[in-house]
Amino acid sequence: MAVRYEALSVLSFLCLVMCASAIGVNWGIQASHLLPPSTVVQMLKDNGIQKVKLFEADDGILEALKKSSIQVMVGIPNELLNGLAGSEKTAENWVSKNVSKYVNDGVDVRYVAVGNEPFLQTYNGSYLNITYPALQNVQAALIKAGLGNQVKVTIPLNADVYASASGKPSDGDFRSDIHGLMVQIVSFLNDNNAPFTVNIYPFISLYNDPNFPLDYAFFQGSASPVVDGSITYTNVLDANHDTLLSALRKNGFSNLSIIVGEIGWPTDGDMNANIQYARQFNQGLVNHVSSGTPLRSGPLDAYLFSLIDEDLKSILPGNFERHWGVFYYDGTPKYQLSLSGTNTSASLVGAKGVKYLDRKWCVLKPSVGLDNQNIAASVSYACANADCSSLGYKTSCGDLDAKGNISYAFNSYYQKNDQDQRACDFNNLATVTTENPSNSSSSCRFNIMIEENLATSLRSIRYSWGWVAFIPVLMIFL
Repeated sequence: MAVRYEALSVLSFLCLVMCASAIGVNWGIQASHLLPPSTVVQMLKDNGIQKVKLFEADDGILEALKKSSIQVMVGIPNELLNGLAGSEKTAENWVSKNVSKYVNDGVDVRYVAVGNEPFLQTYNGSYLNITYPALQNVQAALIKAGLGNQVKVTIPLNADVYASASGKPSDGDFRSDIHGLMVQIVSFLNDNNAPFTVNIYPFISLYNDPNFPLDYAFFQGSASPVVDGSITYTNVLDANHDTLLSALRKNGFSNLSIIVGEIGWPTDGDMNANIQYARQFNQGLVNHVSSGTPLRSGPLDAYLFSLIDEDLKSILPGNFERHWGVFYYDGTPKYQLSLSGTNTSASLVGAKGVKYLDRKWCVLKPSVGLDNQNIAASVSYACANADCSSLGYKTSCGDLDAKGNISYAFNSYYQKNDQDQRACDFNNLATVTTENPSNSSSSCRFNIMIEENLATSLRSIRYSWGWVAFIPVLMIFL
């Protein structure tokens, strides 16, 4: 019996090490048509993905994760923070409904993410006074539910909560306007053996600064490294991570564990958002996380952003926001990617049993001239209420001509509205065709929408006739 016990202990230890080092994924649901949760869970299993981060406690998803052996981080949206901060009872009810219930039914919940990047400067301090009290109340509720040792609290924070005045990681410290609050939060996490979660986006660094050295975003070395004493940083991830680690050390928390909650590269919507760069970055990331960073060796705990494209995400930051997935909206892999990091020729396994709408597309009538006075308003309406983020300079559909751009916009709206005949009219400018408008020589895809997942359809934004506001957009299509 002793020998058998030792063997089981070794296996448990190996599983613990493998699970800790394996890369996870973010599973978002800001999409008009969602794959069934059971389909996505099977896709996670087929690809050996052992950890998933959710942005909210979606019942359908948590049900599908029962007894899947997939580790789960459950998110709490920012809009719930005020209620959780003001009432311990509210926190207890949330934990009971969204954590205890599912843990008891076999969901391996490991973390509760209290808010999502609540200290972004664009929020103008809306969550500064409520995030920490919410964190405390959720932690107290977990302890009261007997889950304090099993489920840990954390706050996914944007990397802008810390900085280095010199640009060197060793000079890292927390942002001056929230320094005291950050030290309180870090101390609380440390006292409760909970991790610091940070979202790091090398792509955003490149997007915001045209002079940013492109090779510094990847993992193959850089012609413009950052030299910090005896350490040379050749990629953004290591430098950013170690700037945080320096901030933690400077404030007395050298040993606090760190989770990279979001990191990835989009595939469309910007000149630097493409399949080639996304594969290069994500494969480099997967290969790199096992080695750690210069200031902390050992595997990084990281979650790819993201699993599947989301066509309802806000594009205020940029059109690329809807294209972070390693899978398209229908669960089709975008590119070859080995999530194990050991077999770089491995391919992702797509979703199985996906059901599509009919093979029909909505396009501009061939007889309509480009001088028609209704075209501009119709395209603006379609794009404002569907997804035209693949149109533009050096995007996947950037090589379309004017009529192709118009047809793409019309089809996007038509598919978003489940191929409703009324969604392919546009003042009699459009018509339905069974001939695929996609050009085999182009990267542009005229999609056919998947069938609505009824289990989660109520959680997605639906479009109805009459109330959708007209929002003008730049007429880059003509």
